[in-house]
Amino acid sequence: MNFRISNWIKFSLLNLLLVAILGLLMRYKIVFELPFIHQKNIQHSHSHFAFSGWVTQTLFVLMVHFLSKISVDFDSNKYNKVLISNLVCSYIMLFSFIFNGYNFISIAFSTLSLFVSFWFAYLFLKDLKLIKKSTLSKDWFKASLFFNIISSFGTFALAFMMATKNIQQDYYLSSIYFYLHFQYNGWFWFACIGLFVGQLVPDLQLEKANRTTFNWFFISCIPAFLLSILWIKLPFWVYLIAIFAAILQIVAFIKFYKIIVNSFNSKFSHSSLFKYIYVGILLCVFIKLFLQLGSTVPLIGKLAFGFRPIVIAYLHLVLLAIISSFLLVYIYTNKLLVLNRFTRNGLAIFIIGIFLNEFVLAIQGITSFSYIILSYVNEVLLCIAFILFIGILAIVSFNRKEK
Repeated sequence: MNFRISNWIKFSLLNLLLVAILGLLMRYKIVFELPFIHQKNIQHSHSHFAFSGWVTQTLFVLMVHFLSKISVDFDSNKYNKVLISNLVCSYIMLFSFIFNGYNFISIAFSTLSLFVSFWFAYLFLKDLKLIKKSTLSKDWFKASLFFNIISSFGTFALAFMMATKNIQQDYYLSSIYFYLHFQYNGWFWFACIGLFVGQLVPDLQLEKANRTTFNWFFISCIPAFLLSILWIKLPFWVYLIAIFAAILQIVAFIKFYKIIVNSFNSKFSHSSLFKYIYVGILLCVFIKLFLQLGSTVPLIGKLAFGFRPIVIAYLHLVLLAIISSFLLVYIYTNKLLVLNRFTRNGLAIFIIGIFLNEFVLAIQGITSFSYIILSYVNEVLLCIAFILFIGILAIVSFNRKEK
């Protein structure tokens, strides 16, 4: 079975459409009655499938494609079994969570999907030896796989607590945030940066700056987990480490921005749409990093962790505005699928939906600080979820049509 990049990408986009449908269903259920479906079950299905079926699956595919471009000795066909296995686990999780929530099947295949990711890491790390050490992406990819494996410790801790029925609230939440942190800020972030710098033309100055930036991000990633558990009473010296990690990540990103800005402008000068989306992604990353630093202020941290709209806005900022937007733009800027006016319009609609979603969630979060309830905010968010759905539906429906 040959590795067909376009077919795998189309599967990924279909999975993103399913994620959008589940998000729309959740928003619909908040506004209207839908008694035969449990909101919590949809939420679990939505989050697990977004992580495994959309982001992880797509990163697997794009990383394999990256190696296939730069190494003549690379055999991409052996990854088909890994990708199929990940899809099977993802789809079983999708339906088992919807109909039964957390049960034996959903937990079993959630765990199995972790071992599939270990399988991918084993194969990919072996194949990374085929490319030069100086390749800009190499260290980023190695670190991304390392953090993906590390994130699984949070899942195993949750499974242990559920199996022993010894669930303590602080440990339970810490395990969830451990998993989320090393997925978002480890696996997703480092893999995306690896893909991004792989598009740039290397030179000695860029190679040196890339190495420095990578080191700073890698060093700060592990202690940055502390930013996710500031609601626990931590020793003052641990608190200082969290502040240092937040500051170091900002400094690292400023350094990163400086080294890529010239290459960035020359590569994307021909396409204003993609250039604007990339600028928006960079802005969202700055916002994310400064929000992290702001959370170290005790009052702000308590408010942020105490209000659900703020948490949802932050998670969507990372997963939608940064990670998903990047993956979609990467697919089309590298011509892995045909870009026509239908898919271009669909992409634009999807990006507008992301902006509106973040804007409304941010307003809802800020007003919740004063315990002000906005009228019709859930109805507005439902409409925005529909916009997101229409955008990705257009991308999926018209990606076979020529210009």
